[in-house]
Amino acid sequence: MKRNKGSKLYILLFLSIILCLVIYFIYSFILKSPSNQAEEAVEEFYSYEAKGAYAESWEMFHPFMKERFEKGDYLQDRPHVFLNHFGVNTFTFQIEDAEKIEGWQIEEDSETIEVVYKVTVSQRFEGRYGNFEIVQDVFTTDIDGEWTVLWDYKKSETSSVSQ
Repeated sequence: MKRNKGSKLYILLFLSIILCLVIYFIYSFILKSPSNQAEEAVEEFYSYEAKGAYAESWEMFHPFMKERFEKGDYLQDRPHVFLNHFGVNTFTFQIEDAEKIEGWQIEEDSETIEVVYKVTVSQRFEGRYGNFEIVQDVFTTDIDGEWTVLWDYKKSETSSVSQ
């Protein structure tokens, strides 16, 4: 009879271990996949922007972006454009699913980033000049376990057409 109880205990222990492994697998490979982490990074970045926490959003920039914007300039420019020019206090946003891209460049002739995730962001503003929306593709990449944000600066065919 003791054998039977012992066998049940081992089976219960075995099933518990299997359940823990399944939960770990789901968390590690599905919920925390690189594309989900990329989406979370973009969500975090624009949450900071929507709250006016520009110092925190600037910290999430990729080093290429930090080269483009000195921190002090960014902290002045972002609120100046949205608050002063558009008369907007805050905005809402939505993000789409991340798409993996290999061999991406921030602009022509720049260093290639091996893997980025493109996340389309729609920002909705209500301001002095009415309601409007900005739709922008945002790119993220993992640098040593930290997700960073980039914007695209490549010239499009329409921007090179002279007027």
